[in-house]
Amino acid sequence: MSTDIAAERIERLADLAEGAVAAGEPDRSREYVRLARRLAERHRLSLPKRFARAACDRCDVYQRPGRNVRVRVQHGQVVRRCDCGGTARYPYRD
Repeated sequence: MSTDIAAERIERLADLAEGAVAAGEPDRSREYVRLARRLAERHRLSLPKRFARAACDRCDVYQRPGRNVRVRVQHGQVVRRCDCGGTARYPYRD
């Protein structure tokens, strides 16, 4: 599988994970995230930024604000707190 095909598949898995969370199926979303991460590792690709930041590093579920993640802005950072207790912080600029 070439890197172009792998990158397209990762994008497709990101869309499927987002749709699974919207449909209320977090376990299916978790599987899509795990598949995408494994595929990216195998082909030495990085995950798209929107996907990497929306997936919990602790429980692998795709995060949807208001449903399974709390998003706050503190001291120049975006703080995402998942229902599992995992926290991710990302800088932002004004």
